[in-house]
Amino acid sequence: MFYIRNEKDAKKLMTPEDNLQFIKKCEVYIEKLKSDHKLVAAQPLIRDGVVLKKQENDWQIRSVTAESVLQVGYYHILANDIDEAVRIAMENPEFEYVPSATIEVRPVKANEDETGFTYPTHR
Repeated sequence: MFYIRNEKDAKKLMTPEDNLQFIKKCEVYIEKLKSDHKLVAAQPLIRDGVVLKKQENDWQIRSVTAESVLQVGYYHILANDIDEAVRIAMENPEFEYVPSATIEVRPVKANEDETGFTYPTHR
């Protein structure tokens, strides 16, 4: 799984032309992943949301806005190992257009060893 993060709302610094070019390059990247049978899902995230936290019996809810580093999208890919996943992530157009972009690459856990529970997928 790739978690894409930007500082603040980095996309607002793009010209409309650069933003359109960026979107088109992302579409090409996604189509390549699909044709290589490496893509499960990919979606951008709306910049505003909420973070929930529970301490004892008290819920804390705070707004997430484009004022800090935030997750702006994800790609759920198929890779043989972490090295292949990193190579795929390095090709992401985010790095070309957003200087503050980072992509966190993490394996997805498919099941629990202790209980044998298998997590659901849409495949």
